[in-house]
Amino acid sequence: MKNFKKLAAAALTGVALLIGTNVHAQTTPSNAFRFGIGLETGLPTGNASNFSNFELGGTARLQYGLTNDLALTLTSGYYNMFGKHLPGSSTLKYSDNGIVPLKAGIKAFFASNLYFGAEVGAGFETATGGNTKFIASPGLGWANKSWDIAARYENFAGQSNNYGLVGLRIAYGFQL
Repeated sequence: MKNFKKLAAAALTGVALLIGTNVHAQTTPSNAFRFGIGLETGLPTGNASNFSNFELGGTARLQYGLTNDLALTLTSGYYNMFGKHLPGSSTLKYSDNGIVPLKAGIKAFFASNLYFGAEVGAGFETATGGNTKFIASPGLGWANKSWDIAARYENFAGQSNNYGLVGLRIAYGFQL
């Protein structure tokens, strides 16, 4: 919980600095492509919280503006849920859980620089014998011409083992 508070405080500080120094109009011009590279962090939920306390990864997102307020997205990358120590052990740990997401979605701007996002797709677990999970991911974000910061819940469902994460994505993007 202590790390989560530090992460949340750092994220809010970053958002405040960006909003205060980069006031721009919404940046999803129609008929234009954008590309962004993001750092992902998160806290595992559900069954994943039994073996992991922290998720870290990176993603690439291609975005196409349908209108000035609505864009389509395609996102992929890699998430790693780091294994936590086994109960009563300081040396033995659960295995990490790696996931390659492939998601399509929308970004709908409802106010200057603020958007609602939703993505669905598949998550490919990288462990030997890993499964493919259905991903559903709603979120809220803030974006300007260069930066995109979003909080989301991501659910991984399938094979009677459902889990998720509460995540934060900080990305740098540019128009193609």
